[in-house]
Amino acid sequence: MRELIIGGAQMGPIQKADSREAVVRRMIALLDQAKSRNCDVVVFPELALTTFFPRWYMEDQAEVDFWFEREMPNGATEPLFARARDYGIAISFGYAELTPDGRHFNTSILTNRKGEIVGKYRKVHLPGHVEYDTQRAFQHLEKRYFLPGDLGFNVWSNEGAVMGMCICNDRRWPETYRVLGLKGVELVLLGYNTPSVNSQMSAEGLEKRLFHSQLSMQAGAYQNATWVVGVAKAGVEDGHPLMGGSMIVDPNGFVVAKAESEDDELIVHGCDMDLCEFGKTTIFDFARHRRIEHYGIITSQTGASRPAD
Repeated sequence: MRELIIGGAQMGPIQKADSREAVVRRMIALLDQAKSRNCDVVVFPELALTTFFPRWYMEDQAEVDFWFEREMPNGATEPLFARARDYGIAISFGYAELTPDGRHFNTSILTNRKGEIVGKYRKVHLPGHVEYDTQRAFQHLEKRYFLPGDLGFNVWSNEGAVMGMCICNDRRWPETYRVLGLKGVELVLLGYNTPSVNSQMSAEGLEKRLFHSQLSMQAGAYQNATWVVGVAKAGVEDGHPLMGGSMIVDPNGFVVAKAESEDDELIVHGCDMDLCEFGKTTIFDFARHRRIEHYGIITSQTGASRPAD
């Protein structure tokens, strides 16, 4: 058995006025809980240090850049790294990254138990739009503030497991999990900030939105025989609700732990990485069963094409 005790550190709302330091204190409190429950790895949400600022339309680049981190760790986050290092807990969390050459990404990082960053991922599937949209109930401007990720879907051998990362909307795309699966992933670390309301179809409702979130993670886990840890930032941020639904899914697609609130909440499960092996050597033995001669369309076009009438 290769068991890692995984903590999913769901976070409640972060208001626009909340400082990075105040948020980090909340993250450390969750890490304290994780230590008391013997966690080896703790996963925090997407954009864990700030409110979900892409809901705000901004034209002043200095105002936009306020929400971005120029280095990691930095003065605000070093206490989190120090506490994780003291506890011997590996962590993963998301933040807005401003690179030295001026590029903006929606980023997640992974550390080892020594607090050293061993992996970085930049969100590939950016939802939303670029300009102010009068047809939406509220704005979702990720395409305005971020570039599509340029690092691809990678994995890292970390603390006895093959780990990969993705962020929010990535979880809805089967290509995300399959590329990670083809690299032998055993543990997918996934943070998200998902509005409770569909800005383009308000009638959809929270129940359906939670269902689709869970469906995508369960399918990705099962079809690639991997653990998936999906962790939300939830609750009402400056009047805008984000859904919870944080969960841990096993390599057979079953939910084994799930958050019950939209607040700061730690979910924990002992995850045996060896449970991935059966699926990877039977129904999803890619070497034996994949038929790549028929998959070329997946990487040769983006939009769907229909047969002529």
